[in-house]
Amino acid sequence: MEITALSITLILSLGLCELNSALVLNVSSARVSSEVASLKCKRQSTTRLPAFSMDGDYVLGGAFAIHYKVHTVENNYTYMPEPLRCKGSIIPRELRFSSAMIFAIEEINNSTELLPGIRLGYQIYDSCASVPVAVHVAFQLSNSLDPVFYTGDNCSQSGMVMAVVGECVSTPSISMSRVFGPFNIPQVSHFATCACLSDKQQYPSFFRTIPSDQFQADALAKLVKHFGWTWIGAVRSDSDYGNNGMASFLAAARREGICVEYSEAFLRTNPRSRIQRVADVIRRSTAVVVVAFTANVDMRILLEELSLEPFPPRVWIGSEAWVTDPDMLRFSFCAGAIGFGIEQSVIPGLRDFLLDLSPSKVAASPLLTEFWEDVFNCRLRKITNKSLCDGSEDIQMLQTLYTDTSQLRITNMVYKAVYAIAHAIHNAVCQETNSPTQCDKYTRIESKEVLMQLKKVNFSQNGYDVSFDANGDPVAKYELVNWQKNESGNIELVTVGHYDASLPLGREFRINRNLTWVEGSTQVPVSVCSDSCPPGTRKVLQKGKPICCYDCLSCPEGEISNATDSPDCFPCLKEFWPNAERDTCLPKPVEFLSFNEVLGIILAAFSVGGACLAIITAAVFYRHRTSPIVRANNSELSFLLLYSLTLCFLCSLTFIGAPSEWSCMLRHTAFGITFVLCMSCVLGKTIVVLMAFRATLPGSNVMKWFGPPQQRMTVVSLTFIQVIICTIWLVLSPPFPMKNLTTYKERIILECALGSAVGFWAVLGYIGLLAVFCFVLAVLARKLPDNFNEAKLITFSMLIFCAVWITFIPAYVSSPGKFTVAVEIFAILASSFGLILCIFAPKCFIILFKPEKNTKKHLMNKNQS
Repeated sequence: MEITALSITLILSLGLCELNSALVLNVSSARVSSEVASLKCKRQSTTRLPAFSMDGDYVLGGAFAIHYKVHTVENNYTYMPEPLRCKGSIIPRELRFSSAMIFAIEEINNSTELLPGIRLGYQIYDSCASVPVAVHVAFQLSNSLDPVFYTGDNCSQSGMVMAVVGECVSTPSISMSRVFGPFNIPQVSHFATCACLSDKQQYPSFFRTIPSDQFQADALAKLVKHFGWTWIGAVRSDSDYGNNGMASFLAAARREGICVEYSEAFLRTNPRSRIQRVADVIRRSTAVVVVAFTANVDMRILLEELSLEPFPPRVWIGSEAWVTDPDMLRFSFCAGAIGFGIEQSVIPGLRDFLLDLSPSKVAASPLLTEFWEDVFNCRLRKITNKSLCDGSEDIQMLQTLYTDTSQLRITNMVYKAVYAIAHAIHNAVCQETNSPTQCDKYTRIESKEVLMQLKKVNFSQNGYDVSFDANGDPVAKYELVNWQKNESGNIELVTVGHYDASLPLGREFRINRNLTWVEGSTQVPVSVCSDSCPPGTRKVLQKGKPICCYDCLSCPEGEISNATDSPDCFPCLKEFWPNAERDTCLPKPVEFLSFNEVLGIILAAFSVGGACLAIITAAVFYRHRTSPIVRANNSELSFLLLYSLTLCFLCSLTFIGAPSEWSCMLRHTAFGITFVLCMSCVLGKTIVVLMAFRATLPGSNVMKWFGPPQQRMTVVSLTFIQVIICTIWLVLSPPFPMKNLTTYKERIILECALGSAVGFWAVLGYIGLLAVFCFVLAVLARKLPDNFNEAKLITFSMLIFCAVWITFIPAYVSSPGKFTVAVEIFAILASSFGLILCIFAPKCFIILFKPEKNTKKHLMNKNQS
């Protein structure tokens, strides 16, 4: 005989066997084994009798927490410890689970399709919701009820059950699975949801018909996110179920951006002070939503403590273990609670089976006797002061969780677990090739074969599919339930949605009915650490607090945020600027000196007015062209000067309006050429004055070198030089329209870029050179003796011209935007008006208002100093 080291360790650790012969252990590097020549095992502990049992060709085990407490005694190690005994009231729902297992087995035994001719038996134990009792039950299910077993050289498995249904709680299920695993005994739980049990390395023989908490944790996190709750509290059972389930939920919540204000763990066996501390944390918290991943018995203790003292309303998000427990609905302050529950089902015939409790059946079972006496408050036997049951007790009229089959959820999980095991046995012992199916009840199969077949089962029962994935888990499907008050004021479970993990991502979760919240409100409660940051602001985390606690700061200048709770602001594109709320980028307003604005209209009016003035002056001169004053001041250059001044006035109009490629080139070249033409005429007139007085000297023939042809040639030559400069500028790097995005951040300035700054300043410099030369010559000629010396007028005009353009340079450089153009237009107009007023206004005044001075005699009369 050969027994694994793990098996021996488990047996010895529980003190279940004594070895009557020598035990030799051979240890090698790869394997540890025990060789026993002769082995006789005798149970040392007291045999634990099953709560319900029945013989059969193949026996199934069951473990249910029918009681929720265990009687413990202190051991002094001087005598054999007493066996662990259950105490406390019977949990009606767990009794219904065990009855549902019996019902399913009897239904299978009466079936002609599933295991025909084979009778299943059962051994159902009360685990008392205790790990030590559950482990004891596990070993007993592995070794039968016989006081002596494994005798002789043959290690038979006659006492081993084929499979086990249970346990309902994760922690006892983990302990039982560690016992069943080495013996390859399948364990199918109906209510153990810890995600850790999906690890096939540690729990190779564990299956379940209820989904893993990993699916429920993900679904709860999505539910919390769906309602916009980012600030929650969390409580959990301090057990494998609560700790692992909450760890999965918190991981999923972090992925969804949900923060946890507190996370508290407790257990029903903790001192009351511990439960009070958890209750006080909930009362003082600011989180409106509380997620509770607890067992139903633990949650009952907490809610009882919370009911002792009023506290602000809370929205309870419950795990399946308690949120669908009808016994919890008595806590009215939890109205509005939501959570996921196993889908409701219907098991035909189950209610009649549960109500079929005859007095003889009840008396034959100590457990049913205890249940009967508790619910009817009487005694079947006269052993206490309580009255005897008189036979009028009617189970049909009883309102208890045992008889309540209106919302079968976990009961259906028990029902499916039994059928899953039956299908596995069926596939192992029955031949499907024959019709009808032939099953040999004498076929000896081991639990390992049932384990292998259980991995492959795939069937439907009562319209519900049953199968297991590689981890022993079913497809996760939940109902979303809501605690709602009915018309009578009682709380009832209402299905408001569904969750199906097999659907595509993003479509697993749906709500198809209105929910009610605390105090009957239909408005979704708000549970956030900080209010959402509106568009136009960004979140700034508060130091030392979770990411859900933050302040909202306005976006910096030039940046926006167009989403709620934006972590960052982003800048607008270059040609866009934020609106006042800083949540949208709008095109920047385009700015240029326009004919439609007041400044543009005024400048245009002065420009046109100046041109008209020049034309009127020319008309006056032309009308009096034969008068001495016109003839004495070189009428040909005067008309050419008036023409150039007209162009100077009009060229300022090219600076007004939206810049274009042609207008940019025209405005600068027209300005440069017309002003040079004007300066050339002024220079010509100044030279003529000087030459005229030089010609009066004896023997001087200067005027023959500066007659009309030479004057024309001078004007053309000087103007042609400017034309050449402008042509070179336009060819090499002409002015062009551009959008100025740097002067103002919030608007675009349309302007003409110079192209080549050298070309621009060459044009201005040439004009300035001619102006200075004119000014110098005019100063030299201003004191020449004559009654009407034009050099004086030219001196004043050049003085104004130079002053204007000297002040123009700093004003031009420092003026922003469209005012740069306005400064340039002002300089053009001011210098043009200076020329026309200084040179032509006195002459026009004499011609029009002082005709007596417009005589040759008056002009030839030399001024006396």
